[in-house]
Amino acid sequence: MVEIQLSYEGDLRCRAIHTPSGNDLLTDAPVDNNGRGEAFSPTDLVATALGSCMATVIGIVAKRKEIELEGMKITVRKIMSDDQPRRIKRLELDLLIPLAAEHPDRKLLESAARGCPVHHSIHPDIEVVMHWNWQG
Repeated sequence: MVEIQLSYEGDLRCRAIHTPSGNDLLTDAPVDNNGRGEAFSPTDLVATALGSCMATVIGIVAKRKEIELEGMKITVRKIMSDDQPRRIKRLELDLLIPLAAEHPDRKLLESAARGCPVHHSIHPDIEVVMHWNWQG
C-alpha cells in the first residue's frame, strides 16, 4: 500500500505528498474550469499516469530481454468531453520506440504497453488510442 497525503492550498490548488519518498507535486484547476492552469490538473495526472505506466512496463520487458530503449518517447493528448459530467473522453498516445519496426520483440513490447496497470484501470468509456512509431 502507498499513502499519498493531499492538502488543499486554496484558489483551486492542491499539494500531494508521496509519503514513501517525500516527493510532492502541485495540481491546479485548468483555465477552462475556473483555474489558473499553472500546474498539472487532476485529469492531466491520469494522462501522465497512463503514459508513464506504459513506458515503465515497456522498460521492464526491455530490461529483461536486454533491449536498449534509451530515447523512447511517449506523448499523451487528453481530450475532455463537451457534455456533462465533465470527464476525460479520449486519450491519444504517440509512442516513439527507437527500434526497427521489424524487431522480433515488437509484439511483446506493444502487448506490455496495453497490459499496464493504469491502462487496465481506465474506465472503458474512455477511448485510448495508441499510435506506434518504430524508428530504428
